[in-house]
Amino acid sequence: MGKDKVVLAFSGGLDTSFCGKYLSEKKGLEVHSATANTGGFCSEELSKIEQQAKSLGVKSHRVLNIETEYYKKYIRYMIFGNVLKNNTYPLSVSSERTVQAQAIAKYAKAIGAKYIAHGSTGAGNDQVRFDLIFTSIIPEIEILTPIRELQLSRNAEIEYLKKQGIEADWKKLEYSINKGLWGTSIGGKETLTSDLPLPETAFPSQLRKYGEEILTVTFARGELRKVNGKEYRSIPDAIRTIEKIASMYAIGRDVHVGDTILGIKGRVGFEAASAMIIIKAHHALEKHVLTKWQQYWKEQLANWYGMLLHEGQYMDPVMRNIENFLEDTQYDVTGTVTVQLRPYCFNIQGIQSDYDLMNASFGTYGEMNTGWTGNDVKGFTNITGNQLKIYQLIKEKNEQRGNKNA
Repeated sequence: MGKDKVVLAFSGGLDTSFCGKYLSEKKGLEVHSATANTGGFCSEELSKIEQQAKSLGVKSHRVLNIETEYYKKYIRYMIFGNVLKNNTYPLSVSSERTVQAQAIAKYAKAIGAKYIAHGSTGAGNDQVRFDLIFTSIIPEIEILTPIRELQLSRNAEIEYLKKQGIEADWKKLEYSINKGLWGTSIGGKETLTSDLPLPETAFPSQLRKYGEEILTVTFARGELRKVNGKEYRSIPDAIRTIEKIASMYAIGRDVHVGDTILGIKGRVGFEAASAMIIIKAHHALEKHVLTKWQQYWKEQLANWYGMLLHEGQYMDPVMRNIENFLEDTQYDVTGTVTVQLRPYCFNIQGIQSDYDLMNASFGTYGEMNTGWTGNDVKGFTNITGNQLKIYQLIKEKNEQRGNKNA
C-alpha cells in the first residue's frame, strides 16, 4: 500500500523545513510541499525554496501563483475601504495568510491528500487563520501542526534536522521578515517590548534618495490604473512600481500595536510604502467625490471588514455583503492624486477629478456663495437650532425649580 499524502504549506524557513522532514521520517507520510505566492517572492527566491524542499526529500513541490487572486479578492477591497487596522497597519501580511490557506487547501483536495499541514507555532495568529480556512472548506482533511503539537524550541528543530543530514544556515536572525506585495512586516527584539523603537537597520528598505519628488496616482472607479501617467493592465505591477519609487525614500514605516486573535497585545514593525500611499491617495480622492454619509458608513463597515480579515474570518458571508457595499461606493471615485515624496514621509498635495464635489459654481468655502443667500442661511440656522433652543429652555427651567426646592 502507498503512503498517505500530506500537503505542507511551505515557505522554506526553519519551521516548515522541520515539518517537511518530520512528516516524512516520523509520520511515514508522502509529503507534497506547496508555496502559495501572492507576489512577495521573486523567481530567484522561489527557486531557492524549491531546492530547499527537494533537499528534504519531499515527493513533489508546487508553486501556486495567486497574485491576481490576492489583488482581486483582497487588496482591491482593502483599497476601497481605506483599511488600516487601528488606523495604522494596512494588513500587509495578515491578509495574505487567508488567500494562501485557500490555495493550499484547494491543492490538497485536488491531489487527494489525507492530511494538510502548516508550520505555525501555538503562539501566533497564523495558526488560527490557517485552521479556520482548512476546517471551513476541506473539513474532511485532517490538519497536522508538528511545531504546535510538539512545542519545539528553535534549537530542537535545528538539532533534529542536523541528525537527518540536513545542513543549512539556520542561524537565527535578529528579526523575522515577511515580505509581500502589500508590505513587509518586521518582528523581533524591540517589538517584543512596549517602549523600544525599531532601529534604522531593522528595515529592509534603507534611505537611498534625498530631496523631493512628485508622484501622480490615477484611479478609475476606485481602482489604481496609472502611475505617473503610465497605464497598467496589471494592477500588482502598478503597486510594485509605486513601491520601487517610494521605498527609495524609506517611506511607509511604522510600528503597529494591536490585539491578536488569541486576546493578547502584540507589536510588529512594518514598511509598506506603496500600500500607505495608495490608501491615503484613494482616501483623499474619496473626500472630494463622495457624500458625507457615504464616507461615514464606509468608515464603519471598512473597520469591521479589516478586523474580520485580520482575524481569519474571510469565509463569513458578511464579508461579501461588505464588499458589495464598498464596491458600490466606488462608481465616482475617479481622478488623479498628486503626492509629494520626501525622505521618510509623503504628503497628499491635491486631486483632479470630473466628479469633484468641491465645485466653485456652488460656492467657495470661506470666501463666497452663489447657490444661496444670507437670509437662506439665517433661516436654515434658525430651524437647525430649534432642538438645541428647546433643550436649553427646559434645562434652565428645571435648574431654577431645583434651586427653589433646595
